[in-house]
Amino acid sequence: MSNDPLLQPYELKHLTLKNRLMITSHEPAYPEDGMPKERYRAYHAERARAGVALTMTAGSASVARDSPPVFNNILAWKDEVVGWMKQLTDECHDHGCAVMIQLTHLGRRTRWDKADWLPVVSASHEREPSHKAFPKIAEDWDIARIIEDYADAAERMKEAGLDGIELQAYGHLMDQFWSPLTNTLEGPYGGDLDNRLRFTFDTLAAIRERVGPDFIVGIRYTGDEDLPGGLTKADGLEISRRLKACGMIDFLNVIRGHIDTDAGLTDVIPVQGMRSAPHLDFAGEVRAETKIPTFHAAKIQDVATARHAIASGKLDMVGMTRAHMADPHIVAKIMRGEEDRIRPCVGANYCLDRIYQGGMALCLHNPATGRELEQPHLVPQAGTRRRVVIVGAGPAGLEAARVCAERGHEVIVHEAANDPGGQVRLTAQTKRRHEMIQLVQWRFEECTRMGVTFRFHSVADADTVQADAPDVVIVATGGLPHTEVLEEGDALVVSAWDILSGDVAPGENVLIYDDAGDYAALQAAEAIAATGAKVELVTRDRNISSEVMAMSLTPAMRELQKRDVTFTVTWKLDAVRRDGNALTATLGSDYGGVTRERRVDQVVVNHGTRPLDDVYFELRPASTNQGEVDYEALVEGRAQEVRRNPEGTYQLFRIGDAVAARNTHAAVYDALRLCKVL
Repeated sequence: MSNDPLLQPYELKHLTLKNRLMITSHEPAYPEDGMPKERYRAYHAERARAGVALTMTAGSASVARDSPPVFNNILAWKDEVVGWMKQLTDECHDHGCAVMIQLTHLGRRTRWDKADWLPVVSASHEREPSHKAFPKIAEDWDIARIIEDYADAAERMKEAGLDGIELQAYGHLMDQFWSPLTNTLEGPYGGDLDNRLRFTFDTLAAIRERVGPDFIVGIRYTGDEDLPGGLTKADGLEISRRLKACGMIDFLNVIRGHIDTDAGLTDVIPVQGMRSAPHLDFAGEVRAETKIPTFHAAKIQDVATARHAIASGKLDMVGMTRAHMADPHIVAKIMRGEEDRIRPCVGANYCLDRIYQGGMALCLHNPATGRELEQPHLVPQAGTRRRVVIVGAGPAGLEAARVCAERGHEVIVHEAANDPGGQVRLTAQTKRRHEMIQLVQWRFEECTRMGVTFRFHSVADADTVQADAPDVVIVATGGLPHTEVLEEGDALVVSAWDILSGDVAPGENVLIYDDAGDYAALQAAEAIAATGAKVELVTRDRNISSEVMAMSLTPAMRELQKRDVTFTVTWKLDAVRRDGNALTATLGSDYGGVTRERRVDQVVVNHGTRPLDDVYFELRPASTNQGEVDYEALVEGRAQEVRRNPEGTYQLFRIGDAVAARNTHAAVYDALRLCKVL
């Protein structure tokens, strides 16, 4: 038996959880037709197989037809959900992993123009800023109907064999009744705290009548809205005491904050550059006050913090949800004494940001997450050992090296710089995004452990590569900034990379033209504004930083607004000309017929990258496939067998930004799906 606090079992009512690590409720948006089918099952089963004690499905499975998901949630109000949830539960149970589900009515946190176009319902007419729908005020028949919907959904989950359910009460209908900011009702469900909690206790009573006293029922709730006029910490502690005293709740899962705005949501679920575990002490206070089983998750991304949470008595079960997206095998690695090999969550929040923009959750760091049906977390050995030469040690090249080494191939990597990392090293120059360097560090350490040969300061040309007698060559040289976008004055501008690298000093009055919408322009703006300069960021798009999603944008916006950066949308940069000791920038519009001028001393252009692909084209003539990729084979997970040149001596591929400007996830995904079958 281990003495590790994280590996101790925990008794929750009649249920024995085999360790203290859990995946808290979250919706990765993998359902099909509202059902948790094969992709959803495979995602949870992978983590169950690797040893997590409890997996909580569905960040808010909908209990009612008039709670339409604004992203792809499970529809718990449909009877057919029982069979699908049973399949998922049975497979996780086979691995000794308990399964629960979060149930909710979204209330105002949705839109009326989704699904059946039914009116949004809440305890007031107040619109939620994020989803912008004005709700109807719940009538008595709405309340009675929704209580029955909750009970029906709970009964379905018991029938499916789940170990328990969790009700959602932060930002959704249940706590919209709790908060004085969102409850203007009179009578039995509005007014004082007793009345505002009545909907919750009536719902719990209806659920208990259906599922009985033994089925586990918990609640994930806000213990402090941290919002003027909202529920205070004192209110939260009183609610916590009442939840315990009612005798119908088996565990508390504590949240601090509000999620009605992008900024509020980001404070509840902190992202890269924000403080780790900011609400852990608060959750510990709730546990000490109530002495009821207490769960919590909020940027607890490393094992040391999780271990502290348990050892110090702050929590009974600790949630490492995004961490398990980055590495589903955390528990297995702890048990094997391989903690140092855990793939770290870097807080990039690609997972949740994608969900809130209508996509399925993917991990910037781990391209197999969410693709368990197609991509392996553990790469199988190759039948024949080959020599693979990789040019470039950015994310794409490092992932290719790692996967090929795991396959058992001999791997040689040429890198022109003196360190691995490529564009990520530039990104990590911004203190707030320094965690990104872990993308590089983890891969480099894994490659080193497996014996990959790295040749730094190697500006590899075709002769250099061919001298290694490769069987396979992978070009992962990335790209270089492209700034030649103007009708006049290309030579007068600098790139965002020039600013971030320190190659060009910031001006005092700077216009940044962002025509890529990614992080580079934001980071350049932050670096320039930090010097006290006047900064205007211009984009032709309707909104700023279109490729930086909502939660990840929050820390940047806080910094830039504090420094009084100006944001100008729907204008494009047409020309720059010298004007004495200054520059005049001419702005035009895609809407036509208007121009504006800005007199500045520096113009920065962010227009993505163009492939650094010279060595690829030098290598093509001697390759067997002439660089051609069989896309059908790539997508279906089959080996590349294109043969165009019988005289060729190696296969040739290029990946990442050496193909076209994309993002880090695309780069590592390119590498995994190509190399897993080499």
